[in-house]
Amino acid sequence: MPSQKIFASPQDVEAAFYEALENSDLEAMMAVWAEDEEVVCVHPGGPRLVGYNEIREAWRRVFSGGGKLRVRLSQQTAISTPFAMISTLLESIAKADNESQSAPVAATNVYVRGALGWRMVAHHASPVPPASVGEAPRILH
Repeated sequence: MPSQKIFASPQDVEAAFYEALENSDLEAMMAVWAEDEEVVCVHPGGPRLVGYNEIREAWRRVFSGGGKLRVRLSQQTAISTPFAMISTLLESIAKADNESQSAPVAATNVYVRGALGWRMVAHHASPVPPASVGEAPRILH
């Protein structure tokens, strides 16, 4: 299970999430997740993963290739309440040694405040066609 690190704000958790992702650090990644079997993660093009252990195993596989990543964040919006925050943003992810091959990803992150501070309870990431980055939606739902 993760360390008992206390995150004072959802922004702290989000910063720690992306730092762990850039460093391919499994322990730091899992420290941001709530210790709950209701947590959910969807990697780009991947299945819906439910539960702490399943999510840990998926991140272990992601990080098993080694090497650092470069993650650039943009177009962030957030909705906050005293006990939850939903953050949407565009991630541009590349290997640190070859940033010319980056993959744009649309992500939604959900954080909740509990007894141990703020934790991530959901991460959903979907690939974005590179040519559409920066375009306004064509269909409003």
